[in-house]
Amino acid sequence: MSRIDLQWFAAEDEGKTEEASEQKLRKARQEGRVAKSQELNGTVVFLFVIMALILLAPWFYKKMFGMMVFYFSNAASKKADDVKFYYVFFSNLLSITVPLSAVGMLAGIIINLVQNRGFIFTLKTIRPNFSKLVPKFGEYFRRNLFSLMGLFNIAKSVVKVAVVACIAFFLIRSDLETVLKFLDTGGPALVVRQVAVMVAKLLVASAAVLTVIGVFDYVMQRREFKEQMKMTKQEVKEEFKESEGDPEVKGRLESEQKRLLSQNMPKAVRESDVVITNPTHYAVALQWKREENDMPVIAAKGTDNTAQTIKRIAFENDVPVIENRPVARGLYADTEVGDVIPASYLRAIATIYAQVGFMEKEKARKTAP
Repeated sequence: MSRIDLQWFAAEDEGKTEEASEQKLRKARQEGRVAKSQELNGTVVFLFVIMALILLAPWFYKKMFGMMVFYFSNAASKKADDVKFYYVFFSNLLSITVPLSAVGMLAGIIINLVQNRGFIFTLKTIRPNFSKLVPKFGEYFRRNLFSLMGLFNIAKSVVKVAVVACIAFFLIRSDLETVLKFLDTGGPALVVRQVAVMVAKLLVASAAVLTVIGVFDYVMQRREFKEQMKMTKQEVKEEFKESEGDPEVKGRLESEQKRLLSQNMPKAVRESDVVITNPTHYAVALQWKREENDMPVIAAKGTDNTAQTIKRIAFENDVPVIENRPVARGLYADTEVGDVIPASYLRAIATIYAQVGFMEKEKARKTAP
């Protein structure tokens, strides 16, 4: 006796507790995978075609009546031309089917644009995937029978058939007496008109019911798509590594960059705009390359002997040295070499740069001939 592996029925989404990231949703969209209800697509196309059929019904009636008159008038004629018969048939057929087909195509495009939230062009959905040739019975039964969506699809099919059958039964029963009465008193024209009205009511009522089911199906499909797109914690970490880089590697690169900046301290101080001091224990050099950054950057910093070295290099290279104890201590504690100054220091730094500008103007005035 064959045995069925119960692992076939295990939840493959087990452990997917995190909401899908924007990157995963964007990738799925590029592959043509979006939340979409085929039920709603078909229903909207059906509804639009019915509306066009009802609106154009008088014109269709005239075309068909004229075609029947033509055929009955010329069927027994010996001068009947086969070519003309075919031409009349196909021209009338096209004049009836083309408007309905155009409305159906337009409705299909519109509802797809609405559901897809714009155009999606991808060839991945039509590429052959040979792995799908191998049947996966466990997955099939789990998705189509032992899942919420499977039960919903079964219930949806049963409800559609039952509701449409009930609508057809009650509409036909209510109008049947009128149709039979017209057979006796009104003639064929009134009978055809009454049957057309009855069919129109049946189609409209069915379309309304199917639209409600289609909207509900769309809600369920969005829910199912959202569940399928969920990620495990490991997937979130891997995606972060791909998009932002490995945090450990990124941290090591930043440390190495700051070490190199510290080694190049003499050059950094010489190229600085200003050195802020404690005045003896702390020194922080700032440089503002306006084409690269919106705010000044920490070019060098140090305490005690290093601070004295920074000040000495600044004096030797005519870099302004300004004493500001709280700013010097705060920048040393809150920043690293290469960091942009924090926003909380903007006002203080603006004042210091104003002092630097004033000092440069005074120096230029004194050296002027």
